[in-house]
Amino acid sequence: MEWLERVAELRQWSRHGVRAPHKPLLLLYALGRFRQDEDELKYSAVEGELKRLLAEYGPTRPTTPAYPFHHLVNDGVWEVRSELGDESPGSGVRLLRESGATGRLAPSLQGELRRRPELLWQLVQLILERHFPPSLHGELCEAVGLEEAFSPARYSFGRRQQRDPRMRELVLAAYGHQCAFCGYDGKLGGKPVGLEAAHVRWWAFEGPDSVDNGLCLCSLHHKLFDKGVLGFDAGYRILVSPVFSGGTAAAEAQVTGLAGRSLIGPRVGERAVAAGYREWHVEQVFRTAA
Repeated sequence: MEWLERVAELRQWSRHGVRAPHKPLLLLYALGRFRQDEDELKYSAVEGELKRLLAEYGPTRPTTPAYPFHHLVNDGVWEVRSELGDESPGSGVRLLRESGATGRLAPSLQGELRRRPELLWQLVQLILERHFPPSLHGELCEAVGLEEAFSPARYSFGRRQQRDPRMRELVLAAYGHQCAFCGYDGKLGGKPVGLEAAHVRWWAFEGPDSVDNGLCLCSLHHKLFDKGVLGFDAGYRILVSPVFSGGTAAAEAQVTGLAGRSLIGPRVGERAVAAGYREWHVEQVFRTAA
């Protein structure tokens, strides 16, 4: 269990639920490249791809892949060498580029991955569960070349608590089985279809399975909410990220045209989203202009 424990305990800068998934994203990327038989990653060659991953799945504030490329060494799962020697030259972008810095999974980890192929999928599942909401798992695996990893949970390790299986039912009922953004209320055989319970503050970041941390959303708006395209303000009015663009009538109707509208629900007597959870989402997920 040593490698699972090390990955579960990746040291990240953290304060009051601030997202800092730099190391998990780099490790997912490295696992994907390892599976494609690419053992060593030159910083100057992968910097662009890592930047795109951080821009799409990382924190809302500006950031650089140089930080995890250097600091992941301290967790015992990653090594960096350069023309200057067998150690990382530091976290400076220019220095990593000019020194020809190359990173790789620790040789002992590579050996274990070759001996036990299932370990790779266990590590992937662990990283996804601890750092990202379920709505993003599939596309994130695809982005790093690990499509097969996205399947019903293969492994669960060191979870802080059991998920409450009643959350979806309770949240959907609280919102009258309607999407809080668009009002969609589809049913199949009398049962809701295409509706999901979205965590406002992600479960991976201490967000509880409770009605006051949930929204009933259709599948489309759940994904956009978790990607930071949509949010809502203290008056429960819908926010649309200024970074989002769409030129069709469908994009206008489903996204940009929602700006300023009031959330639908919850029903009278049900708990609205707590202010602290809404503030976390606005600060850590919603995409503001650069």
